[in-house]
Amino acid sequence: MPAGAVVTAPGANADNRRLNNSVVANVYTMQHKAGCDTDIKVNPKLRLAAQWHTNDVLHNRALNGDIGSDGTTVADRARNAGYAGAVAETVAINPALAISGIELINQWFHRPDYHAIMSDCSNVDIGVWSESMLDRTVVVAVYGKGDGEPPVPSNIRDFGQVPGWTP
Repeated sequence: MPAGAVVTAPGANADNRRLNNSVVANVYTMQHKAGCDTDIKVNPKLRLAAQWHTNDVLHNRALNGDIGSDGTTVADRARNAGYAGAVAETVAINPALAISGIELINQWFHRPDYHAIMSDCSNVDIGVWSESMLDRTVVVAVYGKGDGEPPVPSNIRDFGQVPGWTP
């Protein structure tokens, strides 16, 4: 290698699919331990709603729960993502670059309200999203009781854009 050459390592690009999938698997396990006989499934609309709120909470440090910086609730975000059914949400904010699936489920498991949401057999759909920055990780799971609406493409809409609405 010539003198003065600079070697750069590839940039880190976090892929949280494994964490997100572990949340789904752990919720499935909790539901079956609670006696549920249904299989919770990932819904892209709920994943989009979770993504919007995750990014909002990650970048707006004053937020610490279910209400978005624009005043939206989990029901608003799910509806804006095209989901027509009743929804609930769990949110984790960890003051570190990462969180393990075990740490996350332990946080949620020991909160009675979140435990009730995760073990509710009528929650048949789920969307999970997580994002990290150097000093903060946010994970949001949105749970749904069923959606009768057709699928909508989730990769072409920005935060808060309502399906069918054009500027």
